[in-house]
Amino acid sequence: MKLSYFELEEAYFFVSAAPYGESTALICADTGKIYYRSSLYSEEEAKELFGEIDESCSRFIEVPHKYDLDLGQHLVFEFVAAYLPDDYDDVRSIFRRRGAYRRFKNFLERRGMLQAWYDFENEQTERALREWCEEVGIELTD
Repeated sequence: MKLSYFELEEAYFFVSAAPYGESTALICADTGKIYYRSSLYSEEEAKELFGEIDESCSRFIEVPHKYDLDLGQHLVFEFVAAYLPDDYDDVRSIFRRRGAYRRFKNFLERRGMLQAWYDFENEQTERALREWCEEVGIELTD
């Protein structure tokens, strides 16, 4: 099955923007069409917003959440270890309380490293999604 990277990335961000398990994106293995669902909407609202799921599809592949690909806090600490090793303990303390990502981004902005974080996060996300595609048999077209 073929799928554009852009479509996959869009589905991934849809799934990962919500708390784990709250939103899903399903890829029909027969057609490559992506279907979206979210517990934020009733079944009727979801059908209206995202369309009907093709029940004739022989198999669906669920788009992973960032936590399925180990792209949550693990990625933050990988970045800090590589780019800000002297600040590792400070970042650990940031992640002991609620609102950690907002405070982490503020911390990076003060260090002049926010764009480096975004670049790192994007590179690692693309790498992980491409690896996931290979594992599940999806050929990316771009």
